[in-house]
Amino acid sequence: MIVTLIIICEVGFWALLAAGLALRYLAGMRRLGAGVLLLEPLLEVVLLVVTAVDLRNGAEPDWKHGFAALYIGYTVAYGHYTITWLDGHAAHRLAGAPPPPKPPRYGAARARHEAKLWLRTLLGAAVAAGLLQLAVVYVGDANDTGSLTAWQLTAARAAGIHGVIALTYALWPKKPPAEHPGTAVPTRVERPGRLTKR
Repeated sequence: MIVTLIIICEVGFWALLAAGLALRYLAGMRRLGAGVLLLEPLLEVVLLVVTAVDLRNGAEPDWKHGFAALYIGYTVAYGHYTITWLDGHAAHRLAGAPPPPKPPRYGAARARHEAKLWLRTLLGAAVAAGLLQLAVVYVGDANDTGSLTAWQLTAARAAGIHGVIALTYALWPKKPPAEHPGTAVPTRVERPGRLTKR
């Protein structure tokens, strides 16, 4: 049931997103479209409530509950970011707005961008770990909660791996590509007092 609900929430996320953007930019109903987009967080609330009820009703904590916590953490951290990104592109494609700025690709600006993304991953991992800890307390000693704590380690590992990747952009900044060789005309420097043949 939990896995089915996660799939429904994921499909619902994209369906509400498509409906909200269509209402905003194709139908010209900007307020109604914004209202539809604001319904997105309700999907995570429903998933959270159903997961809690499932545990309270005596379900054995397993990977499904841990995965649900990670899914909620991810949508908390990246849901608004994804909606804003797609909204900017929809406004450009459908309403004639200027194209949204692209993320930086090189140097310190790219390192800062990657660090901000990592902070989002850290937020998602923290939300997931917090929900899993609440689930451990909620279930109590009645069931084995080892699978829930294992998912906490999974969340921490994901944040750690992403942190290492983001750090590489700061330690070894990506440089812009050099100009194509042969485009610049080499200049010949003549020494004073030396005649050159023409």
